[in-house]
Amino acid sequence: MKSNRFKKASVITRRQFLEGSVATTGAVLLGPTIVPASVFGAEAPSNRITLGCIGVGRQGMSDMRGFLGLPQCQVVAVCDVDANRFENARKTVETHYARRGSGESYKGCRTYADFRDLIAQADIDGVSIVTPDHWHVIPAIAAAEAGKDIFLEKPLSLTIREGRVLSDTVRRYNRVFQVGSQQRSGAQFRQACELVRNGRIGKLHTVKVGFGIDPPTGPEPPMPAPDGLDYDFWLGPAPWAAYTEKRVHPQSGYGRPGWLRIQDYGAGMITGWGAHHNDTAHWGMETEYTGPVEIEGQAEYPKDGLWNVHGPFRIEYTYANGVKLICADNEKNKQGILFEGTEGWVHIRRGQIDTQPKSLMTSTIGPDEIHLYKSNNHKGNFLDCVKSRAVTIAPVEVAHRSCSVCLLGDIAMRLGRKLKWDPDKEQFINDETANRMLWRPMRSPWKL
Repeated sequence: MKSNRFKKASVITRRQFLEGSVATTGAVLLGPTIVPASVFGAEAPSNRITLGCIGVGRQGMSDMRGFLGLPQCQVVAVCDVDANRFENARKTVETHYARRGSGESYKGCRTYADFRDLIAQADIDGVSIVTPDHWHVIPAIAAAEAGKDIFLEKPLSLTIREGRVLSDTVRRYNRVFQVGSQQRSGAQFRQACELVRNGRIGKLHTVKVGFGIDPPTGPEPPMPAPDGLDYDFWLGPAPWAAYTEKRVHPQSGYGRPGWLRIQDYGAGMITGWGAHHNDTAHWGMETEYTGPVEIEGQAEYPKDGLWNVHGPFRIEYTYANGVKLICADNEKNKQGILFEGTEGWVHIRRGQIDTQPKSLMTSTIGPDEIHLYKSNNHKGNFLDCVKSRAVTIAPVEVAHRSCSVCLLGDIAMRLGRKLKWDPDKEQFINDETANRMLWRPMRSPWKL
């Protein structure tokens, strides 16, 4: 889209990217290009925010469909290391616009196997990145450096130090950024946090977060990587490991992928659901730009098998103001977020809010009280902010802090002992073993 409403940095070429940052190989399939606005008038695709979707698997297709339903943007390109998936995404995009009656002016959705080729396209305003967790930060940094605005699925990063680099980079390049913590755009979640922030339950002392866990699985034999999947590129910065289907994603359909249960690619449900619920907890606690000062966690881990993230768990975080955040599986804490104060409580989960006393359900927040950022559509909020250059409801530094509290819990669970944390320096105090877990080495040639 050509518009002076958008502040664009210079777009790097792929050659510059390869020489100056990270390097690998990948095929690219080029489709027809977007037709200039002068040909089709005000409704031409080039008059809308143009998006490229990087990662079009299970969640990626869902997010892409969400953007397809918003008239202020146009999906013009898709990218995935699995050719079957980017081809299906392409067909989905083109079928959608044809059904909307815009097919005649939409000349094709381009497909890429390498995210760098998509990012290098000068006619793309923003990207949606919905890749496995270990692939979040590298393409997001590349997009920021190329002048693209970014919608990135949660959790923000695989490690705390990666998240810090990403947050600093996004702000350095003045990019609009939204993380996919869509609970922030839910009216009931905002209502719950406003009740807490305005003292309706008295002095807040404890927050209890609960969510489910993943089951383990047994050993899986190595398999040949399927045709159309660039498995080495899929592994990317993660350690090399033999291909087996349950390590990656189903080759038929869009079922829940196995990588979600493997520590090389993510931390398990502590970041899968924790990035949502702990983010809501931070919103209500007014700790969006800080973190705990003490963390203690315990968890059970599979004794063998491919899937090795945590099972049943409990983490207790203490914040500088004395508030305790207790995050645990659903056998210990009920699903959702429970704010407990000296005069009552508020419990929120998707589709349900409950309070004590019950009168809080109809309590009105007055004009002189705290009113939190209001968004009724998470992706729509991102697009509105791309146009206005305003801060989104889930900006990068807030996303980093919400992800960090989850990753701190993961480190505490794996070490099995109490840790002291400096949220300003983002370092553990007098604990080099824990500090070494703030970062993971990247497999060559990938690096930040």
